[in-house]
Amino acid sequence: MNFLGIEIVLENTPPLDAGFIPMGVFNREFLKGAAKPISVCVERDGGKRTVYDTFVTGTNAPADRFYAERLVKFLLWAKGGCKVQIFGDENIASYIKGEFSAEGKYAFDADFMARIYEHPFEVSIVSQRPQENESSIPVGGKTTGYRIGFDAGGSDRKVSAVLDGEAVFSEEVVWHPKITADPDYHFSGIVSALKTAAAKLPRVDSIGVSSAGIYINNRTMAASLFLKVSPENFEKKVKDIYIRAAKEIGDVPLTVVNDGDVTALAGAMEFGDNNVLGIAMGTSEAGGYIDENGHIKGWLNELAFCPVDASPDAMADEWSGDIGCGVKYFSQDGVIKLAQKAGLVFEKNLSPGEKLKKIQDKLAGGKDAEIVRDIFRSIGCYLGHTLPYYREFYGFRHVLLLGRVMSGEGGNILLATAKKVLAEEYGGCQFNIHTPDEKNRRVGQSVAAASL
Repeated sequence: MNFLGIEIVLENTPPLDAGFIPMGVFNREFLKGAAKPISVCVERDGGKRTVYDTFVTGTNAPADRFYAERLVKFLLWAKGGCKVQIFGDENIASYIKGEFSAEGKYAFDADFMARIYEHPFEVSIVSQRPQENESSIPVGGKTTGYRIGFDAGGSDRKVSAVLDGEAVFSEEVVWHPKITADPDYHFSGIVSALKTAAAKLPRVDSIGVSSAGIYINNRTMAASLFLKVSPENFEKKVKDIYIRAAKEIGDVPLTVVNDGDVTALAGAMEFGDNNVLGIAMGTSEAGGYIDENGHIKGWLNELAFCPVDASPDAMADEWSGDIGCGVKYFSQDGVIKLAQKAGLVFEKNLSPGEKLKKIQDKLAGGKDAEIVRDIFRSIGCYLGHTLPYYREFYGFRHVLLLGRVMSGEGGNILLATAKKVLAEEYGGCQFNIHTPDEKNRRVGQSVAAASL
């Protein structure tokens, strides 16, 4: 296929999404004809900067602009930033400035980053290449004492009571936070889980929380779990929801961390090595990274909003309005999207989590079993093409895959397909892929959260 003058040839395409254009493949083919060096810098809190060196053709062609805008989008959501600096091409800088403005295509992204970092969003051209300024923070791995780990997923919540690193109790409860506007529903669910785990321990020495979203000083800055909560109630009852819930247990130390980073931490703890990218495929796509020193980098790692598909016909996500981003490929939304493409019909009023379970149950047999296999083969194909692309930005040595989408036979089909794509189109796997056992797939993050 041809897109913006770039020819894309794939040996493996998703059975239910023939129009898929892997972002990494588009970039690879585009860069074959690009020779003008540019640098893109994204700067976040405390002057921390990530700098990415690359090339464009210098012709200001549509492919140049598309490549640059998707690169900036990826860097913002993977690394974070409220300032963007472009070195090397004034046309590209001017274009990016317009698209990431209040009137531009990426107004949502610019506004979101400004709110998270509490600083106006800026794009500027600079006359010298910016200098990178990264940092890392040690976190997790503490196992002594009586601990509670809580994992807040979009379709279920998981809690573990942990003694000296070993779970003595784990529970998983279905809930519906993403479609509930009343923040008291969320609060009572969190408190119920914590109290249930606390009842299994003689005392509680600490509470660790793994939760989708962005958290600063244990406060919720943004999270899709509270999508339906009004801005007023978010400010009043959600920003400090975990702090308030922990106080129901007593004066106990609390740490709240993005669930993607806890995914990576769970991997590092499980196989005793670092440099881990964790990907949790559940309600959304959560990403997290533990570096070679076993530290987190303070990056956003919001892979759900990083572009993975260059197709102009890719599906939009409801939150940002953008198309081709990870949430519609590596989550329950991705499974449901493909099921609908294949003609599967669901009962009315089912939640997304209930739809996912209905789809997974069909693998046991029946007339739709082969269609469902194609759903998971398609996601596996997405993953096989996307992991090498992620590695360009993270340089990981290990990948850990978790979440409801990876559960059961569907997860096995998905993984086998991804490995096939990597073998046939990328010269094999240049990194290790890990999946925990079935129990840890479901509750591994709550156990790891207890070590925070």
